[in-house]
Amino acid sequence: MERTILIVEDEPAIVTLIKYNVEKAGYKTDVAYNGEDAMTKVFTNEYDLIILDLMLPKMDGMEVCQKIRSERIFTPILMLTAKGNEHDRVRGLQIGADDYLTKPFSPKELVARIQAILRRVELTDQKQAYNDYLQVGDIKVFPDRFEAYQNDTLIELTRKEFDLLVYFVKNKGKILSRKQLLHAVWEFDFLGDTRTVDVQVSHLRDKIEANTKSPRYIKTVRGFGYKLEDPNEQ
Repeated sequence: MERTILIVEDEPAIVTLIKYNVEKAGYKTDVAYNGEDAMTKVFTNEYDLIILDLMLPKMDGMEVCQKIRSERIFTPILMLTAKGNEHDRVRGLQIGADDYLTKPFSPKELVARIQAILRRVELTDQKQAYNDYLQVGDIKVFPDRFEAYQNDTLIELTRKEFDLLVYFVKNKGKILSRKQLLHAVWEFDFLGDTRTVDVQVSHLRDKIEANTKSPRYIKTVRGFGYKLEDPNEQ
């Protein structure tokens, strides 16, 4: 089945560039030129991935991303940001973007990022039966349903936070480096930008730890990375 990608971008020249390369890679495309049009399309159509520019008329990319995630729509989002604007990149990841690409970008890198995101989603979808779950402590994770519960209460997670939690649970007790987490969860080398991992771990802790200053689940291993432990086994 042919995958469809929504391009949300207000600059016609960039739309043409993205559309050409994405379709050349074998995907169908749809286009929205402003934030409001993007929201209408997302709520009325199904897409396999959304390429979302940050600077948009009527409603900016941050607000679009936030509204999509607030409606529990987990379509992967690749956000386009200005070069060197670290604040926007971090903010985008915090509110639910799966990945980011800075302008100007290489069409080859754009396609590679798309393929990596879709491959990860496909593998996640295929690995677990709908009702199978993983458990650590009082947390239950249902990989195929993209749901996690703590003491039977739903944990509100972004798609990337969810994927990170799944990987941690599957590798319980193992020390995982930041680069290892980048490769496994993002399936792309971020050229050493391991701060991405720290941002996502911090926000995941906010949602599963009673005290983030003294975490019971995700422990920092100084000089190396992180390790998830079962508090019932400590």
